[in-house]
Amino acid sequence: MKDRNDPTEPGKAADKAAGGAKGPDELRRQIQETRGQLGDTVEELAAKADMKGRARARGAELKDKASEAGHAVQDKAAQAGHVVQDKATETGRVVQDKAVRAGHVVQSKAGEAGQVVQDKAVQAGHVVQSRATQAGHAVQDNVPRPVRTAVTNAVQAGKRHPGPVLIAGAGAVVAAGVWRRRHNGHH
Repeated sequence: MKDRNDPTEPGKAADKAAGGAKGPDELRRQIQETRGQLGDTVEELAAKADMKGRARARGAELKDKASEAGHAVQDKAAQAGHVVQDKATETGRVVQDKAVRAGHVVQSKAGEAGQVVQDKAVQAGHVVQSRATQAGHAVQDNVPRPVRTAVTNAVQAGKRHPGPVLIAGAGAVVAAGVWRRRHNGHH
């Protein structure tokens, strides 16, 4: 069933326009109004039919979304970079602290080892000194009294007059060396 005001039915639109208008001014106004409605409808249909324009609009929309996503990814990457940099700095400090502590431990151990070596050297010095004293006493006990007296007198004379004693001592060393060579069979 068709509407009686349907403009597609012949004669009905003209009847409505002619019957509805109350003069030429009213008719002009109605024509202008109808033209405006038709213009809007044509623009809507043209926009729907404009595939290139719609594609451009959709492309611009997608480009904006992609740009926003790119910025979001870039921001996240920058944040991740800062996090990594902060962690690396923190790790560097931890490693440095551990190296300093290890250095202190090594330094302490080296000091302790040095002290142990020094203590052992002192002990060895005491042992050598004790044995030298014992050897000196053994020699002193085994050397006849006249020789001891002569040596004691020579030492005291050497303290009073060191020059002649040094010359005599050098001569005695040379004589002992010659005697030893001859005695060992080297002529």
